Amino acid sequence: MPRIHDLPRPRRPLRTLPATALALAGLAAGLAGCGGGDAAARSGKAEVVASFYPVAWLAGKVGGGDVSVQTLTEPGAEPHDLELTPKQVARITKADFTVYIKGVQPAVDDAVKRHAEDDSLDAASLVKGLPAPKTGDEDHGHEHDHGHEHEEASHDPHVWLDPTRMATIATALGDRLAKADPAHASGYRERAKSTAAELAGLDRTFRDGLKTCERREIITAHGAFGYLADRYELTQIPIAGVEPGAEPSPRRMAELTRRVSGTGATTIFTETLVSPKVSESLARAAGVRTAVLDPIEGIEDGSSDDYMTIMKRNLQTLRPALECT
Repeated sequence: MPRIHDLPRPRRPLRTLPATALALAGLAAGLAGCGGGDAAARSGKAEVVASFYPVAWLAGKVGGGDVSVQTLTEPGAEPHDLELTPKQVARITKADFTVYIKGVQPAVDDAVKRHAEDDSLDAASLVKGLPAPKTGDEDHGHEHDHGHEHEEASHDPHVWLDPTRMATIATALGDRLAKADPAHASGYRERAKSTAAELAGLDRTFRDGLKTCERREIITAHGAFGYLADRYELTQIPIAGVEPGAEPSPRRMAELTRRVSGTGATTIFTETLVSPKVSESLARAAGVRTAVLDPIEGIEDGSSDDYMTIMKRNLQTLRPALECT
């Protein structure tokens, strides 16, 4: 199967490898710890590596039965904290295609640049981006919770929290896969169209659900909801920046306590996969409640949820907090 980009160097199509070569490819993938790559080779499916859950969900929806999707971030793990093992780097190197979002996982960004730049897609590059939210702590050194110096990002990578941007990415991904694998082009494009329509329906549900609300400010655990706020005319007030591990300064916490009082907010939003302690501390200081607003950076181990069900639950969480009618 040709790779996602048209390359000048020749490459033997994945689907026409003889049985012996397929067996050897499967053995090599197993030795490299590529988790499922041997099965993908034996079945003739394109192997797609996804950096973390939102793009894995989209790759699975668009690729359907014609691809095997392998995810680098384990269920229940915080994707921002991912450090790649040599086996995972080998998986990226051997994959037919890698889909990721630049700025979420520096280790993935580096591995793609070194080993798969010609056979990868930065999903965020397909849509209009937003700058990283400012918390006021950017010029006051603070440590990441892992003890490493934390650097604020210059842009917000959380594009998947706007269904319309996700629809754009779905359409583009379908076109890329169709060009790479013409034998299954109609399936890729059909599934991309169906996924985009599903996302458009989700967008309508959000627009209707957030149309009439008493409040428009959301105070979030970290700055993950800028795209959702941008789409639905909300104002995000994040405790931490685009990375959830950043510890806010005492000055920032005092400022947020005053901000809660000034906006009349009733709820501080915590999230999955990250400790709620800071958000709960702010809620106690401000005398308000907490509720979970899921940034969908990953799925908890054993969960039966998916992107669509979590987004709809987020809407049901937002409506009472913002006093929507």
